[in-house]
Amino acid sequence: MKQATTVEVWGGVECTCRRVGDNYSDQLVRNGHRERLDDLDRFADLGLRTLRYPVLWENVAPESLDSPDWSWPDERLARLQELGITPIVGLVHHGSGPRYTSLAQPNFATGLARYARMVAERYPWVMDYTPVNEPLTTARFSGLYGLWYPHGRDDTTFLRLLINQLYATWLAMRAIREVNPAARLVQTEDLGQAHGTPALAQQVEFENHRRWLTFDILTGQLTPSHPLWGYLRTNGIAEAELQVFIDNPLPPDLLGINHYATSERYLDERLNLFPGEPALQGLHHTAYADLQALRVEGAPVSGPDALLRATWDRYHLPMAITEAHLGCTREEQMRWLYQLWQVANRVRASGVDLRALTVWSLLGAFDWDNLLTQDGASYEAGVYDVRGAQPRPTALHALVQGLAKQGDYTHPVLTNPGWWQRPIRFDWSVKAKDDAYCRA
Repeated sequence: MKQATTVEVWGGVECTCRRVGDNYSDQLVRNGHRERLDDLDRFADLGLRTLRYPVLWENVAPESLDSPDWSWPDERLARLQELGITPIVGLVHHGSGPRYTSLAQPNFATGLARYARMVAERYPWVMDYTPVNEPLTTARFSGLYGLWYPHGRDDTTFLRLLINQLYATWLAMRAIREVNPAARLVQTEDLGQAHGTPALAQQVEFENHRRWLTFDILTGQLTPSHPLWGYLRTNGIAEAELQVFIDNPLPPDLLGINHYATSERYLDERLNLFPGEPALQGLHHTAYADLQALRVEGAPVSGPDALLRATWDRYHLPMAITEAHLGCTREEQMRWLYQLWQVANRVRASGVDLRALTVWSLLGAFDWDNLLTQDGASYEAGVYDVRGAQPRPTALHALVQGLAKQGDYTHPVLTNPGWWQRPIRFDWSVKAKDDAYCRA
């Protein structure tokens, strides 16, 4: 069979069920999708044939795994089958699980494995799973930055949450494959990349090793020779916990790369250059600013081409861009998505096994600009704007439909550079103040 010359177009529904303190916030409730079955027909009309879709533990079994309610996923997955849309089923999406567990508890991994088996037994035709979305990102926000439950702010908590999620993924896929041996793991992560000043060279190097931890651990590459082996061991991770992955690795069937305008960071210890920015304390430096690299004039930026190629060179596993979204004007949203489409196809044409570009946040996203620490502060439209009585197609609609059905799209807006390529993007400048940078 002749290989397709362009990447496929997939879709995704922002479905985070996050916990802050004792309060949960569910994007599926806020965007109305929990009550609208016909959204799936809208997605089919776009030409989408693969969809990242939630069957979340918190929603199906909020009180106990002994009393699950399958009514919602039963109806939705059946409709996806009728429409000919392949689901990539997500079980935990930036969540901490139901109240009877959490990312910090040992029963998170065993509980998710039990739930995963239940899902596989109920829907034996489902082939693709993401048991835990972005484990490293979730661990950072929940265990290192204190934003989400259990609100840790130290390396020991961060690593415990990360290992618990990865072990949960390992157990979940074993359970799923006991039911369906051909089931595939689609593991998502925001890799990002750090850049910085010479004074922060060690911190930059550390963060650029840390960004690979999800994939390094699952593929069994975190051995005693790994640069971060000592970091994990001295922060409470037992050798036996790591040996599980070394002896029985779980290489993803597909690496899902989530890329945002905020993914690349610039670290600078000269806090006086960035008034109002918080001072962070890292493993190798006591106080520095952590900034969006695109916003700093003079800061190096690698771009998605280089990040995708680096991932391929490191793992040589099939890949997809599993989230592509920009919260901005409709014109800039179109440019961002189309440019990532072009990047994906260039990378694929160069020999990288890149399968798809996923249009994330089909129904938009709530409060991601404050990292979900508030409810009701903001909304970013996606392919549809859900602020009315019914979802309204935005300017992205025709673009996505064109890419999915015709394999390309033309519009005058797309000939202009995006804000991330113009001088208006700069909030800060280090240009001509220091010509030497620590490049990853």
